[in-house]
Amino acid sequence: MFRKYFYYLIKIQFLGYRFHGWQKQPKTKTVHSEIDRTLRYILKDHKFKTLAAGRTDAKVSANFFALELFLENQPLDNNKLFMDDFNNNLPQDIRVMSVEEVSSDFNIIKDCKMKEYHYLFSSGQKSHPFSAPFISTFKEELNLNLMKKGAGLFQGEHNFKAYCYKPKDNGLYFRKIEKAKIIKNNIYKANFFPKNSYIFKVVGKGFGRHQIRLMMGVLVKLGRGEINLTSISESLKVDSNYSEEYIAPASGLILHSISFQGEF
Repeated sequence: MFRKYFYYLIKIQFLGYRFHGWQKQPKTKTVHSEIDRTLRYILKDHKFKTLAAGRTDAKVSANFFALELFLENQPLDNNKLFMDDFNNNLPQDIRVMSVEEVSSDFNIIKDCKMKEYHYLFSSGQKSHPFSAPFISTFKEELNLNLMKKGAGLFQGEHNFKAYCYKPKDNGLYFRKIEKAKIIKNNIYKANFFPKNSYIFKVVGKGFGRHQIRLMMGVLVKLGRGEINLTSISESLKVDSNYSEEYIAPASGLILHSISFQGEF
């Protein structure tokens, strides 16, 4: 029997604090497992599969995330009603923002043009416990001016092998980062957030495993006075043997946005 497929781009948001990342794992609560569990319920016997634009680590959140839904033989009757049903059955920490039909030519991985990550942090005093899912708090008073200079060193095309978790000799480590800077947090607000908080903003097409958290880790070490700017510059060179080991906590990391070729 000839099988016909229908393709949908689904944009979602989620708070990652209680999940072990996006990717399905045995006997573990992940965002992907919750998405597919809910789809099995609302689609009944309708055959489907899902593919995401990437993956996130445990406790990492997403202000914007995207997945593609592949439906076999029968399209959705009504995208809006489907989205409402989807949201009504998902847990409160996952929300569907839109459902759009796309062509068979669309590839959610290859057509991903740019990703923007935000690492939210504060320093100098312990934050309100309610902020724990969103902000990483470092008890030392960090040298923010120095960290801002260090963040700028990541911008451009470099060897990021030092900032990839358990790198192998044949990995893809030469990547280009379009933007890398530390700014004051005027985006995420709550009355229990610390008075001053900051965002390490990173924009690029793709990143290695734990890359941004490792980059944030070395910036924290810079802010503590454990290393200097030259250490970061040297770590990005082609012949660098440096390997960063300090991975900043996951709960401060947010996938802020994704853009696609021929934006929908």
